[in-house]
Amino acid sequence: MAKIILTTDVANLGGPGDIVEVKDGYARNYLLPRGYAIVASKGAEKNVRTIQRAQESRRIRDLDHAKEIKATLEGLGAIQLTGKAAEGSKKLFGSITAGEIVDAIKAQGGPLLDKRVLDLRDHIKTVGKHSVNARLHPDVKVDVRLEVKATSV
Repeated sequence: MAKIILTTDVANLGGPGDIVEVKDGYARNYLLPRGYAIVASKGAEKNVRTIQRAQESRRIRDLDHAKEIKATLEGLGAIQLTGKAAEGSKKLFGSITAGEIVDAIKAQGGPLLDKRVLDLRDHIKTVGKHSVNARLHPDVKVDVRLEVKATSV
């Protein structure tokens, strides 16, 4: 059995900062290569508090906090994003990721969110106006409006 510290949420195992014991192969072949965990050592156990503080800053505490974040997001208006596209084309070379959206929200004065609250079912691959659903709480959902502009390559 291997003793590891989780760095992200892992289904049926635990959350960030949890120290768990798993089979050696699961840790060596799945959790460690993907960055979901680190090997538990005295130095790594000191970093558990840092991991938990970083996760706590993104966590939505309760219903009232979720409603505050919803009001803040609605007050921001359309979030401005840029993507690379050929000159005169509306189609982007890549797609806009949840991480880029979260960074853009923060850059425009919005709250720091976890990228997993965004529901990106359809990839955003075109220039223009889009809407993304954010699930802040089981009872609180908000549509985040995006405006994607092209930068020519």
